[in-house]
Amino acid sequence: MKNRILGKTGLKVSELALGGLFVSKFGGDLQQSKNTVRRAVELGVNYIDTAPTYADSEVVLGPAMEGISEPLILSTKLGGRPTPFNPKDKDCLRKSVEMSLKALKRDTIDILFVHEPERTEVYDWWTDSERFTGPVTEVMEELKREGVIKYTGLAGTTAYKMARLIKNGNFDVVLTAFNYCLLWREAEHEVLPAAKEKKMGIVIGSPLQQGSLAKRWDDKVRNGAPWLNLPRRKQLIALYDFLDEINISLPELAIRWVISNPDISCVLMGAKSPQEVEMNVESIAKGPLPKDIRKKADEIAAMVPFRPAEENATINFNL
Repeated sequence: MKNRILGKTGLKVSELALGGLFVSKFGGDLQQSKNTVRRAVELGVNYIDTAPTYADSEVVLGPAMEGISEPLILSTKLGGRPTPFNPKDKDCLRKSVEMSLKALKRDTIDILFVHEPERTEVYDWWTDSERFTGPVTEVMEELKREGVIKYTGLAGTTAYKMARLIKNGNFDVVLTAFNYCLLWREAEHEVLPAAKEKKMGIVIGSPLQQGSLAKRWDDKVRNGAPWLNLPRRKQLIALYDFLDEINISLPELAIRWVISNPDISCVLMGAKSPQEVEMNVESIAKGPLPKDIRKKADEIAAMVPFRPAEENATINFNL
């Protein structure tokens, strides 16, 4: 597994990292989750991301990481716990970190993210909405000085609001999800350039758009799926035809496309099992995509450069 530098943190993270959403009751039983984590580490993954709101992910990861001798970089987030959660209460914020440390069985956290910092309707984090400061940034700086956390970050999902936080805030890493993948690329217009200018580490979440790019849905795309708009349907058909031409699976193409951008520090996989880990590691080991394949992928993405207003962040093919 190749490593990349996580921006100005200087940390060396594996190109493929493990997202904790499905290392939880969302993905399977406790033993399966443990096996997933340990297989990922065996194959060179050294960075794991989780959050209090990812079901019982932190509680699962704690015992899963016990006994692992390889050094691991771990990130989690502020938000959603304890309940009721008050993002402007410093005691509440500290309690959230204490609960994460206890669940994860760790004394320190490598990267602490503000979770959904741009969605004020979810959490009203900021006292100063121009410089993006408030009790949360005060607590994070205190925790840094105390050695409880090493670096701070922003973890969001919007393609344009996040850019403003990046430009005007003072954080080390950005985790952006649902807006930078093979077909959905809105983050490349503002979020990624802003993060690069700030020399932030860039972590990409949901490279498979939480299932939309995890497998092919030929029958539904070609013969059904009335909820799909016509441009997206044509785009998916073009993508599937291209996959047949180059003989590459859709998940492999999607994951390798992300790491083809040298500005990206790492990509999170949402693996639920050791088998899924192995498949993703095998894909990433093949490296960035050749130039001609990237060019054709760009042409297909350009068929729907911005998602239609009616389209959700992910396409539910199970309807």
